[in-house]
Amino acid sequence: MFEFAWPWVFILLPLPWLMRLVLPAADSGEPALKVSFLDELEGLVGRRARANLPTWRQQAPFILLWLLLLIAAARPQWLGEPLPIAASGRDLLVAVDVSGSMDFPDMQWQDEDISRLALVQRMLGDFLESREGDRVGLILFGTQAYLQAPLTFDRHTVRRWLDEARVGIAGKNTAIGDAIGLALKRLRQRPAQSRVLILVTDGANNGGQIDPLTAARLAADESVKIYPIGVGADPEQSGSAGFLGVNPSLDLDEATLREIAQVTGGQYFRAEDGEQLLAIKATLDQLEPVTQQPTQARPAHALYHWPLAVALVLSMLLVARERWPDNPLQRLFTQPLFQPSHPSEWRQRLKRLRLRRRR
Repeated sequence: MFEFAWPWVFILLPLPWLMRLVLPAADSGEPALKVSFLDELEGLVGRRARANLPTWRQQAPFILLWLLLLIAAARPQWLGEPLPIAASGRDLLVAVDVSGSMDFPDMQWQDEDISRLALVQRMLGDFLESREGDRVGLILFGTQAYLQAPLTFDRHTVRRWLDEARVGIAGKNTAIGDAIGLALKRLRQRPAQSRVLILVTDGANNGGQIDPLTAARLAADESVKIYPIGVGADPEQSGSAGFLGVNPSLDLDEATLREIAQVTGGQYFRAEDGEQLLAIKATLDQLEPVTQQPTQARPAHALYHWPLAVALVLSMLLVARERWPDNPLQRLFTQPLFQPSHPSEWRQRLKRLRLRRRR
């Protein structure tokens, strides 16, 4: 079924004509040609000259161009048949710490040192794509918390946005409480028995407006289970040193993360390398789905590129008409007032007209 997603765009249809009425006429900067015998020419051709307004054939390409742009802006689309979506699953939000310390390369993956965020992206990306039947969403937090992806069945897109996350895009600090508060705001609209938050961080709360334990108690009141994951190598076994020779793993506040998990009925995990994070992923995969109301979705195929392509071609033709006036397109859209077959013929007609008037 064909439809416009934004049909209200068509209220802009009379905008060019309204602008023409309101705005003053543009000055071309060229002197006008004054013809002293214009009345005689009008008598010969049998109609009056229109000096300012273009003919309808001159206006037609611009009207068509405006219509094509409005059609594209209204988002034409073709809706397919309704498709069933899995009726069981959880509403799963993943909050990932993107503060400055997540760039520390103390994690091992296939005998290679990589940053904490890079390992989280690889592991959690696979985890998100495997959550068939679940609504998944993504929160990125640093000094502030941002909803990167709302709850959706499009797991592939959520993973892509996770892969595009960069250290420091939300600030250098760690606002764990704000991340929990933002997740609570989004999950409270979903069924109470399906609300899950996976919180990934490598430090302690040192930013934001909400205390993490206060946010955890509010989450428990709303039946939101939180599964914190502490990321970072063991500071006693890791020889890596961060800024000023201090290992960032020392900043991890495991006591607070454990209490968050205990208060909300979740479980705390510690990921010191890639193997442990893989084991955590396997544990999270065992989260039992819950029954929800069946839903349906209709695939929508966007068609806006077709009117845009036609508008682009028409614009190029109009530019060609302006740059190279002597072409078939110019003759098609231009309707001259008069077009004598030969200059001498018009001179003879004018002489006969003057002679008739003298008599």
